[in-house]
Amino acid sequence: MQIALAPMEGLVDNILRDVLTRVGGIDWCVTEFIRVCDRLLPPSSFDKLAPELRQGARTAAGVPMRVQLLGSDPVCLAENAALACELGAPVIDLNFGCPAKTVNKSRGGAVLLKEPELLHAIVREVRRAVPAHIPVTSKMRLGFDSPDGALECATALAEGGSAHLVVHARTKVEGYKPPAHWEWVARVQDVVKVPVFANGEIWTVDDWRRCREVSGAEDIMLGRGLVSRPDLGLQIAAARDGRDYQPMSWDDLLPLLREFWRQAQAKLSPRYAPGRMKQWLAMLTRSYPEAVVLFAELRREDDCARISRLLGVEVQALEACVA
Repeated sequence: MQIALAPMEGLVDNILRDVLTRVGGIDWCVTEFIRVCDRLLPPSSFDKLAPELRQGARTAAGVPMRVQLLGSDPVCLAENAALACELGAPVIDLNFGCPAKTVNKSRGGAVLLKEPELLHAIVREVRRAVPAHIPVTSKMRLGFDSPDGALECATALAEGGSAHLVVHARTKVEGYKPPAHWEWVARVQDVVKVPVFANGEIWTVDDWRRCREVSGAEDIMLGRGLVSRPDLGLQIAAARDGRDYQPMSWDDLLPLLREFWRQAQAKLSPRYAPGRMKQWLAMLTRSYPEAVVLFAELRREDDCARISRLLGVEVQALEACVA
């Protein structure tokens, strides 16, 4: 069984990847998508979203990181995939699941599920362009507005050369609204000969058990569930192995929050760092009552020094927060 951390644009950046993978229970993670249009990107574009490439394509905790590309031009995607490999990417992942309207309007993400022939062409060209030992993988949804074409799309991706598929068990139109249709993951597994990861609405160990029963998938990708419960991977692994496990307490989580805030101050401008802190804290309110209290205190706060005090961080050397 493999447990992966999902790529979530605007949320799981290199800072959150670093912090979440320190907890354990994650076998590999994926970058936010790197958008490919009509040209070969400069190395700096990869460095910006995948700085782990400078450290062997691993997070500080040693968890492998994969590079995800998004676009619709097979040749241009192939050229950029080859460059990503030269820069150290151990796996190339292709995004066919992003539901964002701005992305879909520019022919990226889930809108391509309307064109299974194009899906096949993209994977085929990328597979041809990268070294044989570098896997090419794909992440898809069930379709744009209906799951009727899910099996055709999955087949196109697998036959194009995807080493495995991650299936977010909802359509683009459904977005993130429950439920996730895990039964479609089982149907995909029936028609492709590559491993299939189940993704969507796995918030708890009980959710994982139901997902496994319905989908038949042994491998999973965790997104918002892991962000809101950072040790969810460890909880699931313990349940799988029949081991007792004491879930992470708020006191256990606080050092991670402080480390996240430390990195946010160091890497982001003081204009954006508070928003990133509040974004993660808001998601933690689903699992921790203490997060509800802290979020209420931080919600309207934009001063970095005051946020540090509320987090119990010593206010010193806060150069990143000085305008």
